[in-house]
Amino acid sequence: SQVTWEEMYILDFNIHTGMAGLTKSVDYGPVFVQEPDDVIFPTDSEEKKVSLNCQARGNPAPIYRWLRNGTEIDIESDYRYSLIEGSFIISNPNEAKDSGQYQCLTTNVFGSILSREATLQFAYLGNFSGRTRSAVSVREGQGVVLMCSPPLHSPEIIYSWVFNEFPSFVAEDSRRFISQETGNLYISKVQTSDVGSYICLVKNTVTNARVLSPPTPLTLRNDGVMGEYEPKIEVHFPYTVTAAKGTTVKMECFALGNPVPTISWRKVNDHNPSKARLRKSQAVLEIPNVQLEDAGMYECKAENTRGRNVFRGQLQVYSKSTVNNTQLDSGEQLRWECKATGKPRPTYHWLKNGVPLWAQSRVEMVNGVLMIHSVNLSDAGMYQCLAENKYGTIYASAELKILASAPTFALNQMKKTIIITRGQEVVIECKPQASPKPTITWKKGDKAVRENKRITVLPDGSLQILNASKSDEGRYLCQGENVFGSAETVASVFVKEPTRIDLTPKRTELTVGESIVLSCKAIHDNTLDVTFYWTLNGQPIDFEKEGGHFETSSADLMIRNILLMHAGRYGCMVQTTADSVSDEAELLVRGPPGPPGIVIVEEITETTATLSWSPGADNHSPISTYNLQARSPFSLGWQTVKTVPENISGDMESAVAVELNPWVEYEFRVVATNKIGTGDPSAPSRVIRTSEAVPKTAPANVSGRSGRRHELVIAWEPVSEEFQNGEGFGYIVAFRPNGTRGWKEKMVTSSDASKFIYRDESVPPLTPFEVKVGVYNNKGDGPFSSIVVICSAEGEPSAAPTDVKATGLSVSEILVAWKHVKESLGRPQGFEVGYWKDMEQEEASEKVKTEGNESSIILTGLEGNTLYHLTVRAYNAAGYGPPSSTVHAATKKSPPSQAPTNIIWMQDGSHVSLGWEPVRPLANESDVMGYKVSHSNSQVIETQKTSAVVLLPDVGVYIIEVCAVSEGGDGTASSQIRVPSFSAWTNLHWRSTS
Repeated sequence: SQVTWEEMYILDFNIHTGMAGLTKSVDYGPVFVQEPDDVIFPTDSEEKKVSLNCQARGNPAPIYRWLRNGTEIDIESDYRYSLIEGSFIISNPNEAKDSGQYQCLTTNVFGSILSREATLQFAYLGNFSGRTRSAVSVREGQGVVLMCSPPLHSPEIIYSWVFNEFPSFVAEDSRRFISQETGNLYISKVQTSDVGSYICLVKNTVTNARVLSPPTPLTLRNDGVMGEYEPKIEVHFPYTVTAAKGTTVKMECFALGNPVPTISWRKVNDHNPSKARLRKSQAVLEIPNVQLEDAGMYECKAENTRGRNVFRGQLQVYSKSTVNNTQLDSGEQLRWECKATGKPRPTYHWLKNGVPLWAQSRVEMVNGVLMIHSVNLSDAGMYQCLAENKYGTIYASAELKILASAPTFALNQMKKTIIITRGQEVVIECKPQASPKPTITWKKGDKAVRENKRITVLPDGSLQILNASKSDEGRYLCQGENVFGSAETVASVFVKEPTRIDLTPKRTELTVGESIVLSCKAIHDNTLDVTFYWTLNGQPIDFEKEGGHFETSSADLMIRNILLMHAGRYGCMVQTTADSVSDEAELLVRGPPGPPGIVIVEEITETTATLSWSPGADNHSPISTYNLQARSPFSLGWQTVKTVPENISGDMESAVAVELNPWVEYEFRVVATNKIGTGDPSAPSRVIRTSEAVPKTAPANVSGRSGRRHELVIAWEPVSEEFQNGEGFGYIVAFRPNGTRGWKEKMVTSSDASKFIYRDESVPPLTPFEVKVGVYNNKGDGPFSSIVVICSAEGEPSAAPTDVKATGLSVSEILVAWKHVKESLGRPQGFEVGYWKDMEQEEASEKVKTEGNESSIILTGLEGNTLYHLTVRAYNAAGYGPPSSTVHAATKKSPPSQAPTNIIWMQDGSHVSLGWEPVRPLANESDVMGYKVSHSNSQVIETQKTSAVVLLPDVGVYIIEVCAVSEGGDGTASSQIRVPSFSAWTNLHWRSTS
């Protein structure tokens, strides 16, 4: 198969120059940002397009041309070609027309450079020859190689072998190996289980297409078993392996032999790379991210009890390197060295602007060294060194710039006024641009400057004057000169008296909230402008962001309502055009103390906590007292706690918090106070829980509750978790009938319980008991509440209601009424009415309750024209009394469904006379008892006739409806009649004529 460019062997390529790299310049020749890569195009691709990418930077922007197999491509010659920026696009690629080596040539005014060669290949996978493969017959214990003989393909393929039938693949192990170099299957020692049919399967790495070879049968000979023999290495890596730096190297080694040989690897005279990995039962050595230090001789050893066999080969690693641009003055000599190593040894060629460079009188090229004597402007351009051998070519590019110009000064160097103070050092720059480098001369006035201990011309041409005095004032002229011309620049130097300042007061103490003025007196040369700058701890004061605390009037700084954060070193800097001087003053600010250090809990008891802390900043006023605060889940925020000692003085750093509640989680913090005020609190301590103790708080509000007959219901207010003092908290309920001695006690284990019910069939209703409720936890029993007297529950009602009557009111309502005699035992809390339809069982009855002394109820939502059976019984908290005797009542038939029809009406002034046809009810509807006439002022007229007169006294439009009336309720209303009132009509008439 073909070998791609990346696998070629060129080592350690550099261009060495003896010149400095190019100085930064706005304009420069082309430099590749991206060169074209090899492309493998699948012949069955849906994309139908190939892109060869090329991008270069340069100023001016470069233009691009492309070469195929060394010949420039005419982009216009084929509609399939296009150029997008620098990239060459081929639509519908054709293997016959488009296969080959491509190069990108990019050009600007400084020259041209040629990219590396990129190969365009077409990916395909042919079919195996269909010719039947003959059987391979070996003895048991013998080694064997089964040949794959892959079809034509491009590019690489992956090999695997099928045993007998797809998809049963041959598993690789220490005995069987598939080489990804040859594709063959190697079995170091054949067993009877290996007998069968073998098919080579190849897969194209680009297209993923797969094809299968014809089967190769493997059989065993029957003329005996193969004896033991020493290893024979059948698969090994090349004698020379080349790899680009950063790639992954894989080397194969496998041997036939009996017994099955063991494979081992070593790097000769060195340690194996630590990142190296052994794959496929050690038959493959893999080195990822290979580096130059990984190069060397590697040995593979195959070994069994009969002997050993060794193979050695060399790993060589190459890397690409960069090339430095060069700029030379006209007349200097260029020497560029292009170094490459490889096997076979590379040859060198040089290109200038993409065209081969040939030796001339001034140009020499020997073994990769390019020399140009006495360079001139015609030598400027883009140069490339090509190092190549049979494996490929590496390109390196560099730009040569030739400098040839008379001296010139930048505008900012042309005329200068330099103002300094006496005793300072001054450097007057003189740096003309010129090639070759100019000669520099200095004059003061008309006289040449003489160098001495104080006055020196520096190597870059600048003039340095140390410890300046008035005598150094004057006009200085610098001249630069070379063969192309000369130029000069002038600087005027003035020497002034140095500035002196005094910032007062130098050190001051203030209290938070006070104000101060810092004054900065400056003595300076009257001819110089002066500016004041203020700093705090070395940082400029931002007067706008300081919330009005700072104000300046140049030489004075006013600080109003000073804060702790304003303490520090204040600097005043005075700046003139000649010098700058500064002075500092210190302000101390007294204020409330800073937060103490975090509180440490040292010892815990049931009700105390021993605490310690470290003092915070006293802010220049001694701490007088500390205040200790605590917070628990039961407190409203932080609360001051009692302590021992009661008053904690400012020199103490520990105290004991007392009168805490047992088994409660607390956090503690400390607040410091001095004579100025109280500061911020410390950070909270860790959360601690006080120790458990016997409970001390008895339940409150012990009372009785209503219950069922024979029950004593005892209630209380649960004790808050804050006062439960430990785990396993519960209640002890004690009770005894009045006048007796012994207490009955019952345990209630729920800490949030608030009720206990004692039931005893022998206890008569309303029996008085003495009751008390106590508390306990895992530590023991706590106190009882005070004794209260409560009564057992009353009995349920004993008598049934009497004189029960039921009357149907409408189609859906029945009125039920009853009487009840007062009884001394089991007073009713209310009554329950049960009712059910005639055709239903009493068990299906629905129930409605009343409360208090009600003696009647209207049942609603019933079915019309239906007979109901009803009973009434009293109830209270103890239960239900006996039911009354059953009574019966029926709901009315439903009202008429027909509305009055054929309504006629006549208006006479404010009176409207109405008449309608009578309504005839259906068989299952109530008889008509009369009619209702209603209109929109909410008046209703009832009549037994089929006529009525309606008075319309007011202004407006009236809406009138008529419906039949029956004992089942009102029937369906007629359609609406809209009538304007007489007075409304006249009012409207009057309005329209006025």
